Amino acid sequence: MRAIIADTPDVLAWREVADLQPAPGEVLIHVAAAGVNRADLLQAAGLYPPPPGASDTLGLEVSGVIAAVGDDETGWAVGQQVCALLAGGGYAEYVAVPAPQVLPVPDGVDLADAAALPEVACTVWSNLVLTAGLSEGQLLLVHGGASGVGSHAIQVARQLGAWVAVTAGSEAKLEFCRELGAEITINYHDEDFVARVREAGGADVILDIMGAAYLDRNIDALADDGRLVVIGMQGGVKAELNLGKLISKRARVIGTALRGRPVEGPHSKGMVVAAVTTDLWPMLGDGRIKPVIGARLPIAQAAEAHRMLSSGEVTGKVVLTL
Repeated sequence: MRAIIADTPDVLAWREVADLQPAPGEVLIHVAAAGVNRADLLQAAGLYPPPPGASDTLGLEVSGVIAAVGDDETGWAVGQQVCALLAGGGYAEYVAVPAPQVLPVPDGVDLADAAALPEVACTVWSNLVLTAGLSEGQLLLVHGGASGVGSHAIQVARQLGAWVAVTAGSEAKLEFCRELGAEITINYHDEDFVARVREAGGADVILDIMGAAYLDRNIDALADDGRLVVIGMQGGVKAELNLGKLISKRARVIGTALRGRPVEGPHSKGMVVAAVTTDLWPMLGDGRIKPVIGARLPIAQAAEAHRMLSSGEVTGKVVLTL
């Protein structure tokens, strides 16, 4: 089989590697497409190694067709079209995945397009619903609203009956967010998101990709009993937290990640995947939520896909096709 090998962050080569076989409890997927995520860029740069035991190959989500099933696995069958959440290994012709991390392709979604869903769907549902408890009538602030996670979060929040504010860096991206359902759109280059959100009463939930750079202002933007959920550190890893502000608002700061979670058990990837399949997939099946894909490239052009994602020129997801 072939897979992408990261010789350097800018040299991603499509080469022959050892074939895979599914272990007990795994399924082997013949990959049709792989989603591209910022974690892949970090791993290619040597800044985000995979969890112990995971594949060193890039790629946190795929879609494709089951080619084989491991011993003791009865929930999936050869020939089924699926997508999957991975700890690694997606930039390849085949990937072996623990069965609890496999999802059916939602009704009405193209097989290749389904590769854009597992990571964003599991990230958004686990953080907004399972962790932060976003509910009808509440205000969600999403930083990076035009990103893959952001574009999905806008749609999910609107289906939950929440209001949505977003930050983005251009009028074109803000208009894109408005088309998805965002009511408050803020250009972070020339507007103060704290002031705009506080005019609306403060955010009940903030989904943050910036980390340290936005920590203090995010606390200022929270409503009483608000929840700040940090899922990225594009703005750094260390900042000072004013506990007085936090206590006065009865607020919470929550840091989460998907990749390093166990396969099964409380707060596991398997638990998140099961909730997404049951509660979110029907919204994709009837068209209330759609995959948002900004670019599709052949997998041999993985380096160009990384450049496009890093530059910020793409709205929604980037997908590599095989």
